[in-house]
Amino acid sequence: MSSASPILHYALDGDGPRSLTSAVQERIRADILATRLLPGQKLHIAGLAKQFSVSLAAVREALSRLVADGLVQAADQRGFRVSPVSLEDLADVTRSRIEIEGLMLRRSIELGDQAWFNAVEATWGTLKAFPHRFPGDDPLHYDEWAKHHNAFHLALVSGYDSPWLLRFRNLLHEQSERYRRLSIRRDSGRDPADVDIEHAAIVDAVIRRDAEAAVAALAKHFTATKDSVAISSGGFLEADRAV
Repeated sequence: MSSASPILHYALDGDGPRSLTSAVQERIRADILATRLLPGQKLHIAGLAKQFSVSLAAVREALSRLVADGLVQAADQRGFRVSPVSLEDLADVTRSRIEIEGLMLRRSIELGDQAWFNAVEATWGTLKAFPHRFPGDDPLHYDEWAKHHNAFHLALVSGYDSPWLLRFRNLLHEQSERYRRLSIRRDSGRDPADVDIEHAAIVDAVIRRDAEAAVAALAKHFTATKDSVAISSGGFLEADRAV
């Protein structure tokens, strides 16, 4: 394997995964979430091994891990492909996020200490100060907004220490982010100011430690996002059912 392999450099980076398999996994994950690899697209092990200058075994193991995360599907005798999308799946992902993050937010409000509250305020302040972006904007700008957006929502539920629920939450967040990026930027009737208002309603309820209001505001926010993605997808989600 060439010493110039970008995957090898990533694997040896102290801040990155410590194995080639993990490095390949994260690279493919990033390509799926950024929609460089599209729903239903076949993932050719030999081609990916050549692209990343790694072994077939490393790619196969990386894809198997992504199957467990729901980003890749495996079929007997047919290999791997990027998991498909649909309106039904988008609705299911949204309902599941509401259930899991709603539970975690409720418990965070009940149990969260001052450090948790400070984290919510800090991430909310950072997100407010960063211009809202859509997936169709400059990808680098959207990546930054998405990072701050995730940090804010993660802080909201971080007052409740449940590694299993956190894992499920993170998987569902990734799926939601994939749908958001797949949506084509069109007029969905949702103004960036609406998103800020939805976030502010959640924070206001958190400040008052009103769990019912906070969970209701969170559910409203996730539902509005789902509806916006469905509208701005331009029929992409319906068409992908046949993949």
